Amino acid sequence: MTQRRAAAAILLAWALAAFAAEPLERFGKVAERLVEAINDGDYVHIDAAFNQEMREALPPERSEAFFRNLVTDFGKIETLEPGRFVPPDHAVFPARFERGLLDMTITLDNEDQIAGLLLLPHTEDIPAPERNTVPLRLPFEGLWFVFWGGDTRDLNQHHDTPNQRHAFDFLAVDEAGKSHAGEGKANEDYYAFGRKILAPADGVVTDVIEGVRDNRPASMNPYSGLGNAVFIRHAEHEISVLAHFKLGSITVKVGEKVKAGQGLGLCGNSGNSSEPHLHYHLQNTPVMQDATGIKCSFSDVKVTRAGKTRLEPRYSPIKGDRVEPQ
Repeated sequence: MTQRRAAAAILLAWALAAFAAEPLERFGKVAERLVEAINDGDYVHIDAAFNQEMREALPPERSEAFFRNLVTDFGKIETLEPGRFVPPDHAVFPARFERGLLDMTITLDNEDQIAGLLLLPHTEDIPAPERNTVPLRLPFEGLWFVFWGGDTRDLNQHHDTPNQRHAFDFLAVDEAGKSHAGEGKANEDYYAFGRKILAPADGVVTDVIEGVRDNRPASMNPYSGLGNAVFIRHAEHEISVLAHFKLGSITVKVGEKVKAGQGLGLCGNSGNSSEPHLHYHLQNTPVMQDATGIKCSFSDVKVTRAGKTRLEPRYSPIKGDRVEPQ
């Protein structure tokens, strides 16, 4: 296996681990069966859908009373609207009852049994523009490789995570397309490690995550997915998320105003990352679990694809392209 393929395989393993984090369809099937049981008054099947911990928290007699009262107060569930997956283990489905709209939050265990169930008054979705309205520049200088990027699952393994639906992962590469020198056993072997990460547009820093150590290459940290990260609000519903900074390198603070092209810190290998790289996406709120991803384009990009180079005034990165700001 070549060095480039080895690096790609390592990062692919990271991405597939993130992608395996419970696709929404899995929750949808459980939610639909639960709705059918609620409407039918089938309390035996409701109880069977719960895991042991849930049954202990809500034993059959209490469960039956709860769901009887639910139907008495709100009527039957007429429709279950499209849900929103909230990593790592639950999803929210607006449930339209005969007499009201409630948000049904379902948590599943590894056996697809319900480990948590919450029904609350519906909260309206936060507005999300279809595309960025604020001009963005690439958040780095020099030549980088688009490892994940695009509008399909094949091109972008972030695709099924709502807030990261249009995310990108960038590797720094040399002219031969390699992401590291030597065997790539140390972070310092990677061309991305220690490279400056820049603000993609003017804005205000809303969140800074610090204190997460850098991983050894191929050793990922799922307990702090973003690692060291910076969030920047460019407009009311346009917030940049830049992740996996090098430990101790972030130079901005919450509340600070930044300018496009201003240094934010250095590229690292912190968080759920298998090799030094930059994760970037645009979302509609700084609150990760409530966010919706926004498709975005960068201004004035030099793009190389299949050996041909062109200048793009507005460009949304695609897996396999090499990119650099013009």
